[in-house]
Amino acid sequence: MDRPGLKYSARLVKSGLCEAGAPLFGIMEDGITWSGRIQEEHILEEVLNTLNFGSILFSPTAEPFRSITELLAGEAQPSGSIVPDDTETRTFLHEIPVISAFTPGEIITALKRRKGAIIPGRGIITAGPVTPEQAFVTFSSICFSCYVKFFSDYYYYTRGVKKLPDSAEKIAPQALKAYRSALKNISDFPSAKGPFTSDEAVYAAIVEAGRLTVSSGMVDSFFGNVSALFNDCIYITQTAASLDELEGCIDCCPLDNSSTCAITSSSEYSAHRALYNLTHRRTVLHGHPRFSVIMSLLCDRHECANRGRCHTACTAKRFINDIPVVPGEIGTGPLGLVRTMPAAMMGRGVIVHGHGLFTAGACDFTDAFTSLVDIERMCFEEYCRLVQF
Repeated sequence: MDRPGLKYSARLVKSGLCEAGAPLFGIMEDGITWSGRIQEEHILEEVLNTLNFGSILFSPTAEPFRSITELLAGEAQPSGSIVPDDTETRTFLHEIPVISAFTPGEIITALKRRKGAIIPGRGIITAGPVTPEQAFVTFSSICFSCYVKFFSDYYYYTRGVKKLPDSAEKIAPQALKAYRSALKNISDFPSAKGPFTSDEAVYAAIVEAGRLTVSSGMVDSFFGNVSALFNDCIYITQTAASLDELEGCIDCCPLDNSSTCAITSSSEYSAHRALYNLTHRRTVLHGHPRFSVIMSLLCDRHECANRGRCHTACTAKRFINDIPVVPGEIGTGPLGLVRTMPAAMMGRGVIVHGHGLFTAGACDFTDAFTSLVDIERMCFEEYCRLVQF
C-alpha cells in the first residue's frame, strides 16, 4: 500500500474515528492498490473504475460514531440524506446521503452527487477525486458533522421538542462520558514563549500550536487556522493545510500588501487581520471544538423570524457564560465573520455560530491555546448541565 493511504488510515485510528485495521483505502495508479481486504472488494473496484477517481475509502466507524451515524441514518429515511446545521456541512458536505445497500449502483449514484455517504450497518464511504487526503477529510468531516447533529438533536429531545429513538438515551451518556475523559486527559500545552524574536521562532510556534490543536481534539486536521503577527507581517496557515503538518504551509503576508501570499493563505486571513487591527493581540487560534459548535447551535427561540438563518441573520446578543456567540459566514462578503468576530474579541474568545471557536494571545500561543481548551471544557459542562448528565 502506498504511504499516503497508510498515513491517513493511521490518522483515522489515532483520532478515534475507526478501529485499528478497519480503514480500507483503494488507490488508483496503474491499477488499484488496496490497503486491506473485504469480501465485497470487487464492488469497490467497480465503483472506482466507473467514477475514475484517484482513491476511495471505506470503513466502519468506532464508537460512539458508529451508534450516532446509525441512529441518524435511520432517522433520515425515506428522505435519504442527513443535513446537519454546522458550517462545515453547509460549505463542504452540503448533505450526507444515506444509501440502503452496499451495491455499485447505489454507491456510484451517491458519490456522483456528494463527497461521501453512510451505508447503514456497514460504515462510511468517501471518495478522493484526486488524492487520498480528500477521502480522509470527507470521512472525518462526516463523523464530526454527525456528532454535532446528534447532540444538537439530543438537546431538543430532552426539551420535548424533537423525537429520537429510545437508543439515544443510551448513546448520549456513553459518548458524553468518553468526551469528558478525553478533555481531562489534555495535558500538553505550547512550549514556545514570546515575544518572538525571529521569523524562525514564529514558524516554530505556529507549527507547535497547530499540532497541539489537532492532538487535543480541538479541530480535525484541516478545518482550522493559526496565525501570528510579527514585524508588520501576519504569518498564517495556508488554506486546506493540515494543522498537524504545517511545515512549508505557512504564508508570510505583509500588512502593506507588498506580497500576494494572502492569495494562498487561509480563507479567514481577513478576519485575522481585522482582529489584529482592533486589538493588541499577537496570535490567533481557530478550531472546531465539538461542544463549542454544538452549544452555538442551541436556541429555544423557536418562533424567531430568523430561525434557520441563524448563521447569518441572528440579531440576538448571545453568550455562553462569558463567551460571545456571533453569526458570520466564511470569507469577506457582507455577511462574513470578518464583520462580526473581531469586534467581539474582547475577552477569552468568540464562537461563530455553527462554525467554531476563535481565541487570541497576547504575545504567544500559551494563552490562546489555554483559552481554546478551557472554553471547550466550559461549553461541554454547560451542555451536560442542560441535558442533566
